[in-house]
Amino acid sequence: MKKIRLLVIEDNRLLREGLTAMLKEQKDMKVADSIGTSENILQKISALKPNIALLDLGLRTQNSLQVVKSVTKNYSSTKIIVMDLVPVHEDILEFVQNGVSGFILKDATVDDFLHTIRSVAEGNKVLPPNLTDSLFAQIVEYAIKGPKKSLLLKSVIMTKREKQVIELIADGLTNKEIAEQLHLSPYTIKSHVHNILEKLALHTRVQIARFAHTSEDFDKAAGSISLIED
Repeated sequence: MKKIRLLVIEDNRLLREGLTAMLKEQKDMKVADSIGTSENILQKISALKPNIALLDLGLRTQNSLQVVKSVTKNYSSTKIIVMDLVPVHEDILEFVQNGVSGFILKDATVDDFLHTIRSVAEGNKVLPPNLTDSLFAQIVEYAIKGPKKSLLLKSVIMTKREKQVIELIADGLTNKEIAEQLHLSPYTIKSHVHNILEKLALHTRVQIARFAHTSEDFDKAAGSISLIED
């Protein structure tokens, strides 16, 4: 049986050693090496030619996204699985667009962890389980085919009221303050916020505010959003 050759890239020594020990117990896997970030990752991949590199998203001394770009450009036969506690949607999209094949949450079960590795080895792309049935999963699937993230906003149908709520959240207003300004009940505003989170595949109000401030400036991004009446 041909084993899946793995390279573990994790700068937390305890976690790195624990992952390595667990993976070595799998009959269909072989850990070619496990390294921190003091070593040259590209040299290791060139020498070891792993089928899969398990990469910590939050490396302290290197930019993980830059590592992904370099690996996919120079060593396309090595698939990359990114590990993180709770990756935000923006990170997932950016990493997938640059060639990552899978994500493993660091609180995943052992079975989920091993299943992800085996699925990626077979040529599949694997998102965290809690995202597989979401709008965001569909957006990632769409993004893999080429369009940039800004173009994805064209498929979002948003009401004028929701656009107002986004602008006021970006200004730092609470639900109660937004309700007073728009002459609506706090419950109605809460519902709008929930809908905005769903439509933009975000998790928190902070992410909504960041969207408004950083998506090529909100006014420009909003121009590409299809608006309908309340």
